[in-house]
Amino acid sequence: MGIAAVVLGIFTLRKHQSKGMAIAGIVLGAIAALTSILMTISVAVAMSNPSAFKPNVVITQSASPKPAMTVTPTPVETATQKPIETVAPTPVKTTAPVQETKAPAAPAPAPVAPAAPALPAEYKSALAKAGSYSKTMQMSKAGIYDQLTSEYGEQFSPEAAQYAVDNVQADWNANALAKAKSYQTQRSMSPAAIHDQLTSEYGEKFTSAEADYAILHLND
Repeated sequence: MGIAAVVLGIFTLRKHQSKGMAIAGIVLGAIAALTSILMTISVAVAMSNPSAFKPNVVITQSASPKPAMTVTPTPVETATQKPIETVAPTPVKTTAPVQETKAPAAPAPAPVAPAAPALPAEYKSALAKAGSYSKTMQMSKAGIYDQLTSEYGEQFSPEAAQYAVDNVQADWNANALAKAKSYQTQRSMSPAAIHDQLTSEYGEKFTSAEADYAILHLND
């Protein structure tokens, strides 16, 4: 039948009929022919060697089933997590900056005053004379200076005479008062006349203030 199907398919193709049906017929016919050939070969082989197809009986000894061994599961040791030890940070010791204190500098030594020059002998003599005129004759400062420098008097140099009247220990107000009382008792002069005599450049040469002091205390 397979061969017949193939032949019919080829015949159909030659007659230019439906190509799809022809090709399908050819393919199915070829499969059928091939199947028939294989079955024929199988039957021939079986008939030539019938022992090859005898079933082999295998006797199996039934063994009593052994009880299944149950394995106890070993408990897994779970490690307890140890708490992490936290280390407290060590405080950093800060050292305060050392402030260098400098000792105060020693004060500079005071400058040594130059030694005063030795007082000339003339100056010493003029000072002594000025003191004598003030105590014994109650003279004024200007009157003593004139006496010390006069060519008819002591004839000291102007420098020595000025040093003497500037450094003599004298109370010029007291000297003016003593001169005023002398004029009053010995010459019976009026206060106005005494004042003029005390301040006159030809007289005692006291200052106006010293003369005023003397008149004010004339009757003390």
